[in-house]
Amino acid sequence: MGVLLLQKCKKHVTVVLLIVIDIYFMSGHSKWSKIQHKKGKNDKARGNLFTKLSRAITLAAQQGGGDIDMNFSLRLAVQKGKVGNLPKDNITRAIKRGTGELKDGAMLTEALYEGFGPSGVAFLVETVSDNKNRTVSEVKHAFSKYGGSLGANGSVQWQFDRLGVIRVRKELIDGLSSWDDVELAFIDAGAKDIKMGPFGVEVYVETSQFQTVLGVLKTVFIEPDESGMEWIAKETVSCDEATSAKVESLYDALDVLDDVKAVHTNEA
Repeated sequence: MGVLLLQKCKKHVTVVLLIVIDIYFMSGHSKWSKIQHKKGKNDKARGNLFTKLSRAITLAAQQGGGDIDMNFSLRLAVQKGKVGNLPKDNITRAIKRGTGELKDGAMLTEALYEGFGPSGVAFLVETVSDNKNRTVSEVKHAFSKYGGSLGANGSVQWQFDRLGVIRVRKELIDGLSSWDDVELAFIDAGAKDIKMGPFGVEVYVETSQFQTVLGVLKTVFIEPDESGMEWIAKETVSCDEATSAKVESLYDALDVLDDVKAVHTNEA
């Protein structure tokens, strides 16, 4: 009887621990959790991702030319495309659209929209579009539908810093015998902050030092899972479970729009 009771207790403890671990790792708006979530989406969502990746490449080529060796922004966009499994032909066509070799698309422009989500959570929405009127209409509709509101220029942006961010998944880090040396190399190259989480490491760096810090990974033959410029909240806010779910719904509604390049919030 005592053995059976002990086994039952162990079983219940294990279940509780698994639930706690799942809540801890997947709560909030961690970029890592977003990456893992997107990997499991269906083919329709994959097509949406391909559209976003292609537009980023086209814009980079449009702004700085089609030579990857001479255009750092293009090199980053192409790398993101490869990580996102964007076919090689799609990458080539996207570059040619940007350089004007293909005339099958309108000129792309960037825009940053600021807004407030449920309970005043700050939102920054980066867009790349060939039709500004369509983009602002879709973004405004998403805010209105999910309990938020579009703000004026400058209403939210002051709460964020523009930083370079490099992410490397945990498995690659665990495979290194000299990660401490890599961290020191990041710091020497100008890294502002290094955060280790359940999915891997995130390195934050000022824009002027971004390319130098990114080059550190080449010395250990590692390709980052993600690298680029992002809006990082200076201070984060915590929300209760109900509010966090509403913020998540607004985040997803914005993120799924073809014209939206990235969504950033100040939720913890």
